[in-house]
Parts: sequence; C-alpha cells; structure tokens
Amino acid sequence: MFDASPDALLAIAEDGSIRIANAAASRLFGVAEDKLVGSDHRALLSAGFRNEVAQIFRHLQGPEPVQPREVFGVHSDGTEFAAEMAGSLLGSPDGPLLLVSIRSTSHRKAADADLREAMSLLTATLESTADGILVISSDGSVAGFNDQFLQMWGIPPELLEGDSGEPVMRLIVSQVKDPETFTRRLSEVEDSPDSASQDVLEFKDGRTFEQYSRPRRLGERIVGRVWSFRDVTPRRKAQEQAQQAMQDLAAQAEQLRALAFQDSLTGLANRAVFNDGLATSLREPRLKTVDVLLIDLDDFKEVNDILGHQAGDDMLVEVARRLRGCVPTADVVARLGGDEFVVLLTACPDADAIAACIVRCLHVPVTISGTVFRPSLSLGIASAGSEAISPSELLRQADIAMYAAKAAGKNRFLRFHPEMMAALVHRTNMEAGLRLAVPRGEIYVAFQPIVSPRMGQVVQFEALARWDRGGERVPPSVFIPLAERSGLISEIGEEVMALGLVQLAPWLNEDPSRSLAVNVSGMQLQYAHFADGVLRLAEAAGVGAYHLVLEVTESVFFDADPSLIRQLSSLREAGVRVALDDFGTGYSSLGRLQELPVDAVKIDRTFVSMVRTGEERLPILSSMINMAHSLGLTVTAEGVETAQQADYLTALECDSLQGYLFSLPELGSRLELAVRQAEQAIDALDGRTGQA
Repeated sequence: MFDASPDALLAIAEDGSIRIANAAASRLFGVAEDKLVGSDHRALLSAGFRNEVAQIFRHLQGPEPVQPREVFGVHSDGTEFAAEMAGSLLGSPDGPLLLVSIRSTSHRKAADADLREAMSLLTATLESTADGILVISSDGSVAGFNDQFLQMWGIPPELLEGDSGEPVMRLIVSQVKDPETFTRRLSEVEDSPDSASQDVLEFKDGRTFEQYSRPRRLGERIVGRVWSFRDVTPRRKAQEQAQQAMQDLAAQAEQLRALAFQDSLTGLANRAVFNDGLATSLREPRLKTVDVLLIDLDDFKEVNDILGHQAGDDMLVEVARRLRGCVPTADVVARLGGDEFVVLLTACPDADAIAACIVRCLHVPVTISGTVFRPSLSLGIASAGSEAISPSELLRQADIAMYAAKAAGKNRFLRFHPEMMAALVHRTNMEAGLRLAVPRGEIYVAFQPIVSPRMGQVVQFEALARWDRGGERVPPSVFIPLAERSGLISEIGEEVMALGLVQLAPWLNEDPSRSLAVNVSGMQLQYAHFADGVLRLAEAAGVGAYHLVLEVTESVFFDADPSLIRQLSSLREAGVRVALDDFGTGYSSLGRLQELPVDAVKIDRTFVSMVRTGEERLPILSSMINMAHSLGLTVTAEGVETAQQADYLTALECDSLQGYLFSLPELGSRLELAVRQAEQAIDALDGRTGQA
C-alpha cells in the first residue's frame, strides 16, 4: 500500500535523513529509491522551502492541527515544480519519524488516476484472497466485505444492504457449534476496541474457521474493525489423522518396547540383558566363579550365501533352541547379534562340561530349506574367581578364546589363557592391511538391484563394499566394523561411493527416476566437509545429485550432533535423498520419525522374515508402511527371499523390494545380468498375481 500510493511518501528522521521512500517519491523527484534512502531531504526542496519539514515536525508536537503547506520541489534535472506537503508523526524503535506526503499540484489529474489505480489494485487484492473479509464501522454498520466472506458464511448479498445487521448476525450465530461462547467473545472484543483478537470457530457442519480481527484506524482514531475468516478445515482434519496415526504407532511401539530385552528372531535374551546380568554377577560378593561362554557359528555366512538370509535365520532359530536345551540352569542365554551367542553361568561346578555339551549338541545335522547342514561353532570360555575384573574385560577374554578356537580348527571350545593374546596380533594385522586396501585398489563394489513392483522394473542399485585381500575375500561383517573402529570408514566409504557413481553413471543417466543407494556411517557424517565431498563425487562422475540416495541407520540419530543434521539437510537441499536403513530395529526413534531429515525408510530384514506363508497378520509391518506413507516417505523392504514375502509386501503398498529373490549382488560388469534376473523375478510375481 505504501508503494501503491500515488503521492510521494518520505519517512524522515529528526536529523533530516530519509529513512523510507516509495516509488511515487522516486518518480516525482527523478531519483532512484535506493538513492533517496539515506540522503538529506532538503536537497529535494527549492531554496526558501528547505526548513518546511522541520517546522512541520515542531508543529505536530504541539496541540494545534497542521495544515498542508505549499512548497516547491526540485526535480533531478534541476526544474522546480509546485507541490503540496503534509505530514504525520510515526513511532519507531530509533525515535519518531515524520511521514511526509508530497503531491505535485500541477499534475492533480495524473495523481487522481494513480489513486484510482491503487484503489482498483486494493479491491482486486481484497477479492483474490482466500480469506473472508468483513469491515465494520464504529457505529455497527457494514463498511465493506469481499465475495469470499459471503460464500464462507452463506450470506445473501442483499442481506448486508439492509439498515439492520441483526439478520446477518442471526444467520452467523445459527451456524456455529457454540453460539453462547461465540457471542460472549464478540462482546469482549467490542469492549476492547483497540485490541486484536484471534479465535477458532467450530461449525455445526464440521467446518473449522480461524477468526482474526484488528481495529481499523484513521490516523490515531479508531473508526471500526476489520474481521477476517480463514477456513482451516482440511488442515485440522489432516492434524487429527496424523495424531491418530501417531497414537496407533505409539501402541505398536509399546509392543516393541515389551520386546526391548528379547532378541526378536530367536526369543533369547539380547545384549542388554546379558550385560546387565554379567555386571550384577561381578559386582556382588563372590565365593564361586562367574563363567562367560562366547559362541560364534563357523562359516555361517555360507548358509546365507548358498540359501539366502531366510535360511540363515532358520539356522539361528534352531541353534538358539538347542542352546537353550543345553543350559537350562544358565543365568542368561543371549544372542549378542549376527551369529554370536553368549551364556552366563554363576556357581557352575564344571563350565568345561557345559561347553563340551554345547559343541556336541549343536554339531548334530539339521535340514534347512531342504539342505542338510551340520552346524559348527567356536566357543571361548573366560572365568572370574574372587579377583576383581570388569565385565568388558571378562567378555574380551572370552572373545579372544573364541577366536583362538576358530584358529585351532573350529567346532571346539577353548578356555582363555594369556598366550591367546596372539589373536589380537592377527586382528592388528588385518587392520594394517585395511589401511592399505584403498591405495592398493583392493576395495571394489558389488551392486544389488532394488525393484518397484508397481513399475515392474529395477529403479535402484545398492552399492555394497567388498575387500579382496591378496586374492582372499574378507567378509564385510569383518572389515566394516574394523573400519569403523579404526577410523578408516570415511576413506573406504568415499571409495565405494566414487566407484559406484562412475560404474553406474551410464545406467543412471538413461532415466532420471533411477538412483544409486550408498551406505553412510555416522562417523562419515561427523566430517565438516562430507556434504561437499559427496556433491563433488557426483559432479565428477557426471551424475545428478538427485540420482544419489544415502542410507543411514537409526542409531545415527540417537543424540545426533547438530552438524550431522546440517550435513544431511544440506545434501537434501541439493537433491540427494536420505533413507533410514534397518528401520524398526531402533525402537526409540519410531515416535521421532516425523522429526528426522529423511525421505525414505528401509524395513529391516528381521521384520520381512516374519512373513512365511503370506497368510500372517502382521500389524507391525502394515503400521510401519502406513506411517511412513502418511509422512510422505517411500518404503523399501530388505531381505525379500520368497515370492510370498514379495506378494505380502506388495499388497501392503510397499514401494520397492530388495533381496535374493531378485538378484545376488553383482559386479559392475554384470549389471545387465542383475537387471535381467530381477525383471524375470518380477515377471514371475506378476504371473502369480494373474493366476491368483
């Protein structure tokens, strides 16, 4: 409105400097607005009139009204022109300002045209707003309104043309859910004519309005009130739906918390329970020993590689069943993670006999997915007598003994003794080799396809790090944790991302909807220039940032450093997407999902493995997918091994699927084979759906 005024408007400080100038002032004096601001206003007036503003300033501070004054202005080309000047005082944090209006008296017709144009603009603006506007004069009469107001309240226009406002008020009051509160609130506003108000109106028909009002002023005098009404019904309903979704998720999260101390796959205790039991046993006064039996399955990875992760999970469940039967009197029987188990014994007369029983019982053949396996394990025993020892040290000793049992030929148990520290030398050697892996070109990438059931094609590849050490492939489960512990994960992660982008660039650039997913650890995100490095790698490979998806685990966001959030936010602004990996395993973050800077979630394979026949009712899975979708996130399910799992997840509208059902991880030179295998699997699923 300031710039729309046809009059030149200048806000002048007491020292004579111009603080604000409008477009009309720029036109009148032929000086650009940015040049006017900060300049001395006296340069705009003819000699003999340069003290007029100071006089207006003084007179306005007195009791008498100030009449417009005739002055002569100076155009930038040196010509003078007659003008009329008026002013009013404005308050500001830096002191009073004089708002001066200057109108050329030689161009009154042009000024009138400008005024009509400004009023036309104001009217058009008033009618284009989505809010309903009503202007009431101090005497209670209607001074103005827009069509939106009439439509929102269903008021016939002729009703506002009458002498009385009572029919309109009756119509308005009849629509609100709580008329008494509504009328009382109107009375309160009328009793405070100089105050603003904001209220929420609930309607009988289910609509919700936000109601605002402010006093309408003419100078310092209040001449009425402006009311505006905004229909927020869609927003309110969306909030209610989101709140209900959060309540549903909270119920699911409560179920997960009940399992917080239980391994979800095997039903054994988890690491937290074991750690607590061990700490308690070592803290209490002891007359007898405390024994820790650490168990690791030998060559368990082969089961996953040969038959898939579902078979591996079946193997772990069977091992847990047998282990529980071997040690019914144990204090704790727990799965620490992966294929690692632990038994805590206190006051056991013969821990060695228990260990021998475990090795013997678990070595009995078992049939998994039609294939007969004979489980083998390496077991390490560490014992504490009356001497003081920390829980971590006792577990470390059992770990050293377990690795010694593996080195001694596997499928056996060994008791810890100090000479076993040589095992640490091996791990040190492994770390030394890992430090040279990138310079030697030993790190390479395998790609596993991710498919979209809806699109019926491969839409993404996940880049998986591999290490070939002198012709021997070191499992990622071995070198990735080692890389994180040794601080090498950033170097290896950057190498994997660079290789993945370069090798996949031709495939990615064929279709903007395709993407490459790369795992990123929390340690990488701690580096201040991580985001810049990612964008440089993408640019160097000729790949758009929107082709890249960074996978981070939920643990990254536990007590997340603000710089980490800034890194992810910066990448997302550049077009990179962020996926939450292993979704569902970090229970405490489920309720925070809407706060995290992510675009997608990847459901952990342990939840996918719950689907066996496809006839199960799994509200946890459906809740995860529904909540993610309600927050605008896409969902990928990992570890899809069977057609039943794929069908079940597709029915839940899971956006994409990943697993051995579609393809094993393949080298970059075999991408076409991976795509072909995945598409054949999709076609087979479509055939099953058609038959069903």
